[in-house]
Amino acid sequence: MIRILARAVLSLLANAVALVVAALLLSKVSLSVGGFVIAVVVFTVTAIVVEPLLRQTAVRNAPAILGSTALIATLISLIVTVIVTDGLRISGSLTWVLATVIVWVIAMVARLFLPLLVFKQILADDRSPNARA
Repeated sequence: MIRILARAVLSLLANAVALVVAALLLSKVSLSVGGFVIAVVVFTVTAIVVEPLLRQTAVRNAPAILGSTALIATLISLIVTVIVTDGLRISGSLTWVLATVIVWVIAMVARLFLPLLVFKQILADDRSPNARA
């Protein structure tokens, strides 16, 4: 249960960072302060649901696109988030493509490095000589 909770927190943080970076880099991507949290939650939940479905479909029907399922899931998650919430706005075809790639890359990198930052104290406490056995 703790691992699932940790993964959920990690995904939410990674996606939040990725959406903020996309909004900072692309002038046609905007995040509203009031709807930011809802946008991140909708984006994360959509990605968690869509990616395994895409992966399963690709394994059965189109193995050639198996490696790009995360990128496609990111695009679908962005589309759903823009439609469902007021927290994220994207305009322009090129911006959609760039936002998809930026969010995908930044979220992937954040998922690699955030555990080192977020759980650093927990890991340090577990390794300390005074930690309980």
